[in-house]
Amino acid sequence: MISNNMRIGGLASGMDIDTIVEDLMKAERIPLTKMEQDKTWLTWQRDAYRDVNSLLLELDQMALDMRLSKTYNSKNTISSNESAVTAVSSSSASVGNYTIDVQSLATAAINVSANQISGTTKIDPSDTLANQDTNFANNPLTYGDLTITTYDKDGNPQTATINVSSDKSLNQVLNDITEAGVGVRAFYDENADKVVIERTETGDFNTSGAEIEFSGAASTFMTQNLQIDSVNETGGTNATFVYNNALTISTTENQYTLNGITFNFHDTTTTAAKISVNNDVDHAVEKITEFVGKYNEIIGELNDRLNEKRYRDYKPLTEEQKEEMEEREIELWEEKAKSGLLRSDSILSGGLFEMRQAWYSVVDTGDDYTHLSEIGIETSSNYLDGGKLIIDEDELRKALTEDPEAVQKLFSNDVSGDSRGLINRLEDAMEKTMNRIEERAGKGAQTLETYTMGRRLKDLDERIDAFEDRLIDIENRYWNQFTAMEKAIQRMNQQSMYLMQQFGGGM
Repeated sequence: MISNNMRIGGLASGMDIDTIVEDLMKAERIPLTKMEQDKTWLTWQRDAYRDVNSLLLELDQMALDMRLSKTYNSKNTISSNESAVTAVSSSSASVGNYTIDVQSLATAAINVSANQISGTTKIDPSDTLANQDTNFANNPLTYGDLTITTYDKDGNPQTATINVSSDKSLNQVLNDITEAGVGVRAFYDENADKVVIERTETGDFNTSGAEIEFSGAASTFMTQNLQIDSVNETGGTNATFVYNNALTISTTENQYTLNGITFNFHDTTTTAAKISVNNDVDHAVEKITEFVGKYNEIIGELNDRLNEKRYRDYKPLTEEQKEEMEEREIELWEEKAKSGLLRSDSILSGGLFEMRQAWYSVVDTGDDYTHLSEIGIETSSNYLDGGKLIIDEDELRKALTEDPEAVQKLFSNDVSGDSRGLINRLEDAMEKTMNRIEERAGKGAQTLETYTMGRRLKDLDERIDAFEDRLIDIENRYWNQFTAMEKAIQRMNQQSMYLMQQFGGGM
């Protein structure tokens, strides 16, 4: 290799060697430019494939809702007395009318200090108990372990032990009780100057005594110092209601689920509330229409890509070419250059065909509906639409009103064979297409070696690197040749001058 400072740039010959070598290298770089353009095109095409997979994944995720029973069997629930009773129906709830008479609400057990716990000086709940000892109305304070006992829904005791020590504040002790994990919360109210301890769950869990009990060395801290005695507790109560004027039910919560309907109690009733459950056809129509709309949008996009014109005269621009163009010119050029990346692509055309076939299939449901056309959904008669679906909303509403379960079977029946639902078949077709695209174009986190186009890109990178090394050798060769020429001309000039001097000296 010859360094720049050893190059002779036409001093002897008078030629512009720099320009000559530059022009020669432009010709030599033509294959390199072609490889760089091929790499850019391949990268664009790979990204276009990945865009398609993103579109299909979006549709696939929406298909999840289309496989759920609640999409087709969603229910509307109306209460005649929402201030007392509201209800939420699952897809399994039976359509019909129900009556609920709420006789009592569930409440949580609560206990409050019998009197104000401060003496002459108001207690500072954030200071240590040692510093506040004499400020309590009933002192001295008792320290040691305190065991809190509550009861679960089956009436079984659940206990936790905390330590009451002089270096803790009142707030810290009450927080320890709250965090003990036995379903209680405790706090001090400065305005009332009383401590409150209560269950976090409603219901009567201990029918034979208090819901919150204390024992241990520090139990007198609760009963004497904080003036909370279990005998003064207001116990929890259960909610009681009458279902359909016949069944009386007691529950520890202010809600209860029957026959797929969850009833929520807010107040007692003077007359029974009437609950009406009906099929929510609007919800089903909205979900199906939304999915079909997204399907139409995506196949429209894919058809556009398949039919997009390819402008072969608009090659990807090199960095050198971009430097000579305005930003707007680059934008317009690349718009043409990127056109037709997936024109007539076999993976896309095959995927679209399989997706259309999924919709056109007959499903052996064992019910009245076995084909889309029977529920008001047909393929557009305009061939330019490329297989888009058209919904007759009146027919769809009619089918959903008369037999929502049959509509669900037609769309979503997760079995194999002739009974497989249309959405399941569509997902199968999309999965095949996405897998083919991943084999060819990979995913963002994959290395180049793991997919077909990646291996081609890696090969191009290696060829480009090798060609760039070759260009360096070629450029050095040119410079060596021109340098040798310059040196030869320089010697000839020196000899000529010497001869001229000799001839001139003899005259």
